[in-house]
Amino acid sequence: MLSVLRNRTYRHLFTAQVIALAGTGLATVALALLAYDIAGADASAVLGTALAIKMVAYVTIAPVAGAFADRVPRRALLVSMDLARAGVALVLPFVIEVWQIHLLVFLLQSASAVFTPTFQATIPEVLPDEGDYTRALSMSRLAYDLESLFSPALAAALLTLVSYNWLFAGTGVALAASAALVVSVVLPGPRTVERTGKVHAKAAFGTRLFRATPRLRALLALDLAVAAAGAIVFINTVVLVRDHFQRPATAVSLTLGAYGTGSVLAALVLPRVLGRFSDRTVMVTAAFVLPAALTAVVPIVAMAPGGWSWPALLATWAAIGAACSAVLTPAGRVIRRSTAAADLPAAFAAQFSLSHGCWLLTYPLAGWLAAHAGLPVTALVLGVIALGGAAAAASLWPVRDPAELEHVHPDLPEDHPHLVNARPCDGGWRHDHPYVIDQHHHRWPGRRTTGTAGR
Repeated sequence: MLSVLRNRTYRHLFTAQVIALAGTGLATVALALLAYDIAGADASAVLGTALAIKMVAYVTIAPVAGAFADRVPRRALLVSMDLARAGVALVLPFVIEVWQIHLLVFLLQSASAVFTPTFQATIPEVLPDEGDYTRALSMSRLAYDLESLFSPALAAALLTLVSYNWLFAGTGVALAASAALVVSVVLPGPRTVERTGKVHAKAAFGTRLFRATPRLRALLALDLAVAAAGAIVFINTVVLVRDHFQRPATAVSLTLGAYGTGSVLAALVLPRVLGRFSDRTVMVTAAFVLPAALTAVVPIVAMAPGGWSWPALLATWAAIGAACSAVLTPAGRVIRRSTAAADLPAAFAAQFSLSHGCWLLTYPLAGWLAAHAGLPVTALVLGVIALGGAAAAASLWPVRDPAELEHVHPDLPEDHPHLVNARPCDGGWRHDHPYVIDQHHHRWPGRRTTGTAGR
């Protein structure tokens, strides 16, 4: 897997990603402590609102950013967003009101909503080889998982030496270092996109791409399954461990660590697995593991804690982590396969927005159900949602899903450059090639017509 680091550009970008993740991990811990200092017992409400603001920023800002990303130099955009996030982090220690926290969180997460999909869209252009890109996706998944495991430990170690305000300074330094690494490489420039229209139309293109492409519709259903399973892990673990099992705070970290361990192990083996099985096989199979795991949670939380239930919980959390990783890691391959190179920023922005829309649904649902209906009902309802997402994905994503599709163009003139090697037929010009939704292909080929590509 590490062989992909021989590519200098990717090596610098991956290092920038790791450093930025470590910095934002420090900010997460510091923000919780800042909220407690300002709001005291209401700190949970402050952080809950901040989480909702984060998701709203992701859902609303990312598509707009995708509309501009094809006309702005990638390096300049990534660096400016890193520096914007660093600036917000350096201001956070000076806030004294809750509304100031919420405003700065919105600015911080808005910059992340621009940075992350632009970064994701850059990697497949830096690594055009499918095997290298698959390894890069696994390494990215590892970076996220290891950050969730080690950033809290790093923050705890630093807090023995300095106050939490200095953690924000560490975040600023990390993001500035990330910006410097991005500056040190040459990235692909903006591509010419033959698509006209106002910003609203361009922002909507990514969503239209997902709506029109069967495998991308399936990807959204898979995101919903992951969000349902992930919500019970991230929202309900602390209550489950402290109240149901009556275990100390350190056990919360252990339980979340089990989820992270499962995710890391899956990311390590995925490059080899994806070399033998299709993306659909791996992702849909993993998605069906999620409702099974949530069903297993029901007896664990419904019965009094016993000698078996604690290890069973850790094993279940590890299984959820592994299944989520197996669904999420290949998603970039699916998007790249389904998108013209010039439209990658819009596609990744749409996926970023739509997937976080799923989390915006399941996060509050997990919290509300746990508070009003109990953990067994919560696990059961989220399991039903995960099952629905997995079943929808299996139905929407054709088992036979070739890259090249034969289709007809009824509306292009004979001398159009896109029709090279096309042959005349009733109703237009017929040819086949790797098929994506773009300026020449407005809807997915139908089964009976062998694919009409006209408007």
